[in-house]
Amino acid sequence: VQLQASGGGSVQPGGSLRLSCATSGLFFDDYAIGWYRQAPGKERERVSCVSSSGGDTDYAGSVKGRFTISRDKAKNTVYLQMNNLKPEDTAVYYCATEHSRSIYANCYYINNWGKGTQVTVSS
Repeated sequence: VQLQASGGGSVQPGGSLRLSCATSGLFFDDYAIGWYRQAPGKERERVSCVSSSGGDTDYAGSVKGRFTISRDKAKNTVYLQMNNLKPEDTAVYYCATEHSRSIYANCYYINNWGKGTQVTVSS
């Protein structure tokens, strides 16, 4: 299983970025996929998750209303659209999979991690 995260970068507060997580080596429909982030000196936190069917999504309270997660079955890819970025969103973002066909977006029992992509929000 390989997870390739991309799309990070440096933006000013209020800006936008779209992260992509390209997956391979797995049956895409069997996995919920999520995004976690880790800022310097802080624990890794769960940001968002999309269920295996795409029918359910979930977000951390700090990003709700600003971030949108989606998945493209044809491309075996999950996206995280991040709008109205704030300095506190600065972190390394990781995509991760949970082997689950639950209708709910959980992403708590992670079995695969991708390498991170850096997001920096600064003026």
